Amino acid sequence: MKFAETLRQLIEEANISQKELAREIKMSPSTLANYVQGSRSPDYDTLMSIAGYFNVTTDYLLGFQPEKVDEYMEIKLIQIFRSLTPEQQQIYLEQGGAFVRTNRKGKNT
Repeated sequence: MKFAETLRQLIEEANISQKELAREIKMSPSTLANYVQGSRSPDYDTLMSIAGYFNVTTDYLLGFQPEKVDEYMEIKLIQIFRSLTPEQQQIYLEQGGAFVRTNRKGKNT
């Protein structure tokens, strides 16, 4: 996935406007629009700001996917977890633990 597509997806998933994101990372809305449209690419510092805002890696923003699918899925799980409120994170952990316990019971039968 290209940077512009990834950025667009992150903005949609965060349910924020481009203008809001631009304000949060101290950038002009027109510059951000160029990144979203794919007509320009960010510099290193901007890439770091965007990655920090969305709690993702720069590799993720640039479309680098690890060779192993498991690693990619782990990155996605971490990304989802970091986007949750503390209360939602606790529920997420409890549900994951329930899946693990169910899997263990299935192996023992």
